[in-house]
Amino acid sequence: MEDFNEKNVAMTIKMTKLNVNAKPFVPTYAGKPILENNIENAPDDWESMDQDKNIIRSVLKEDNGAGGGGVNLINHFEEDMADIKINSNVASVNNDNHSDGDYIESHVNLAADELNDFKKPLKSNLHDEIYKENVNIVFIGHVDAGKSTIGGQLMNLTGAIDKRTLEKYEREAKEKSRENWYLSWALDTNQEERDKGKTVEVGRAYFETPTKKFVILDAPGHKCYVPNMISGTTQADIAVLVISARKGEFETGFEKGGQTQEHAMLAKTIGVRHLIVLINKMDDPTVKWDHERYKECKEKLLPFLKKVGFNPKTDLHFMPVSGLQGTFLKYLPDKSCPALAWYSGPSFLDYLETFPPFQRMFDGPLRIPIIDRYRDMGTLVLGKIESGTVYKGQTIYLMPNKNLVEVLQMWSDEVEIKKAVNGENIKLKLKGVEEEDVCPGFVLCDILHPCRTGKLFDVQIVILELKSIICPGFSAILHVHTLIEEVTVKILICLIDKKTGQKGAIRPRFVKQDQAAIIRLESIGTICLETFKDFPRMGRITLRDEGKTIAIGKILKILE
Repeated sequence: MEDFNEKNVAMTIKMTKLNVNAKPFVPTYAGKPILENNIENAPDDWESMDQDKNIIRSVLKEDNGAGGGGVNLINHFEEDMADIKINSNVASVNNDNHSDGDYIESHVNLAADELNDFKKPLKSNLHDEIYKENVNIVFIGHVDAGKSTIGGQLMNLTGAIDKRTLEKYEREAKEKSRENWYLSWALDTNQEERDKGKTVEVGRAYFETPTKKFVILDAPGHKCYVPNMISGTTQADIAVLVISARKGEFETGFEKGGQTQEHAMLAKTIGVRHLIVLINKMDDPTVKWDHERYKECKEKLLPFLKKVGFNPKTDLHFMPVSGLQGTFLKYLPDKSCPALAWYSGPSFLDYLETFPPFQRMFDGPLRIPIIDRYRDMGTLVLGKIESGTVYKGQTIYLMPNKNLVEVLQMWSDEVEIKKAVNGENIKLKLKGVEEEDVCPGFVLCDILHPCRTGKLFDVQIVILELKSIICPGFSAILHVHTLIEEVTVKILICLIDKKTGQKGAIRPRFVKQDQAAIIRLESIGTICLETFKDFPRMGRITLRDEGKTIAIGKILKILE
């Protein structure tokens, strides 16, 4: 009898370990399952859980003769384990002993169960806080407009960077006679960018407000780094066009040869719908918050932005700011600021808070175009979830090579998470692929609905700026989602009337500037593609040649 009581005590201890919030165990065999079906409270050490399960199983089987109640309790335990172990390690699957069909089917069923679980109210993976919407903001504009400075000031005002680090940057900048650059160093992290005062790679930082979590994407403004700017803008939900109001700088950036026009056009082409125009450096001695200078900049920009496709009523918002002083970024200035006499709108952060939630494809097939990859105790990749949801422990495809990979770990803003949804920028640690076998432009996707691949496809384009003509055999650089690939024109299918949209009946011999056409392109290798109809953000293309954007368009059909 004493031996039986000791076993009951041991079983009670083992069962209560599974949930720190569990009530004391009462051996009512006809009761409901003991474990709560709550993935948030599940422990990470699944191996120890398996050991506990085996111990309890042996104890209950020994006691099975007393009324047979132990068998029912084992069944309850197995059901709870099946529910709670959604994100357990799937590495135990042996490809040598299972066919690919069985392997894929098992994980498709698992993904369906996870999707049902996701439809519950969203909460943070590591805390019991309400889920905050993730919003990606890209800062674009001509070089030296103040993009990095505004990004650094936002981090300062929201507490995303500590005071000691900022003071360190200020001392280092002063030593190099660059006192006004210290805020930009929060985003320009490498020595080349700090020495030249020019952003080369897309800087990335994070800050939060009471209702949203923002990702800052600091795009380079120099014309030599437009491909990097395109890569950053493909991740954005909102674009912020930064304009310098300083005398001479606005004209240099906006007129021919500057990057203001090209950046705004590329943002619209890539699919960014909302554009906030920050007219910066209003505190400069050549401006002094002059209303006339503000109106001059706005009146010159507005016709061009309307021509690009932005609706002034719904897609555009103008505001004056000072990135260096932080004026109108988080707080409105005091009454001494001359701008209060003519600007009565909200601050930049207050305006961002007014945006309604973005429409996200949470239930869509998973799509994560890879931005970058590197090795650090395994293969790590960076990307934005364009559709669907991804879980820790999930097995997915890496296209176009169709590699089965497992998600070992995930991070968002350097915080480890177990689940990420459409719109989030994440870092993933993958099992089943080496770092040298992954390239930017590859796509992580569902096993059930993989991303389409091909090397021959039809596109509809508009020729923007081209001194020569486009004919079969013409080569250019294709930008689509995060992919950069050389393509060749195979066939000119037809011209399109830009006013009526009608297709011409005669196949053209060439296409020139300001014409619209449907053409067939061929890439050197197989690439990941989606049609504009199925995935608009992954179906928009840009063609560049000799450092200039020559055409924009969309993918109509993927042939092979």
